[in-house]
Amino acid sequence: MEKFLPEGVLFETEENQKRIASFPRLREAFYEDAVLEARAVLCDRAHNLHVDLGEIKGFMPHAECALGIAEGTVRDIAVISRVNKPVCFRITSFYDDENGARTAVLSRRAVQEACRREYVACLSVGDVIDAVVTRNEAFGTFCDIGAGLTALLPIDGISVSRIPHPRVRFTVGQRIRAVVRGRDEMGRITLSHKELLGTWQENADRFSVGETVPGIVRSVESYGIFVELTPNLAGLAELTPGVQAGEGASVYIKSISPDRMKIKLILVDHFPAPEAPQHISYPDTQHLDRWVYSPPGCLKTVESVFAQAKA
Repeated sequence: MEKFLPEGVLFETEENQKRIASFPRLREAFYEDAVLEARAVLCDRAHNLHVDLGEIKGFMPHAECALGIAEGTVRDIAVISRVNKPVCFRITSFYDDENGARTAVLSRRAVQEACRREYVACLSVGDVIDAVVTRNEAFGTFCDIGAGLTALLPIDGISVSRIPHPRVRFTVGQRIRAVVRGRDEMGRITLSHKELLGTWQENADRFSVGETVPGIVRSVESYGIFVELTPNLAGLAELTPGVQAGEGASVYIKSISPDRMKIKLILVDHFPAPEAPQHISYPDTQHLDRWVYSPPGCLKTVESVFAQAKA
């Protein structure tokens, strides 16, 4: 299975930069049918894209700007929004314009068709893949999984610790890894992410009773305050007046109970804290059949099963 990278990842590589800066190298890429990336610098009145190729012009006809444009299933905003961003393409031909300027005709659509056929269609439920965040919505995060093709990461799959909006975890352009969660009848991929953030025990092992540690207030309930210690671990503190969701906090760890997956906290302080997404270190995992969040012997089993899911 050939792997197609999320759009923009190839752009800064040394080999790609050498190819798009030289006509002889562009001509080689044409004969090799290679995938390249360069920056779109203009969307004209006819919604064709003009691409910076250094020595020569790059021209991408409207219908070749995205899979679905010609069929009417993708709106022109998908083309307009690519201006000043890298676009992937294959070179389909060369010609000299009326002023004698050499121009390469480009197709992003061709790359997306190949990506869908040779990569996305071959993905299995449980595969761990690279992705780039393209948009955060209240219900989830859209991710580029290859050549500008998107998949949805629903909010409930982002982390075990509940969050008010995906933007507290991810920023647009952020590179992440995700698990293929499923595929609908139209072939659209859905993703999950929490399985790559560690189990309850792996996260709890980072803390000890008696420590005072930082956290983020995630929700204030009638019975207590949930404070996130890591994206996949939260504890419960007693109610304190004036505490609001989204604030930073320092908490004293009173007890850790693996058999009930409970961490009891004492709120030491709380304060306004502008929140920035945390850096995530991912495990070197290529596929998951099953992931068990709960510790052995726990009264409740929390798990994700991918082997039995239907693609």
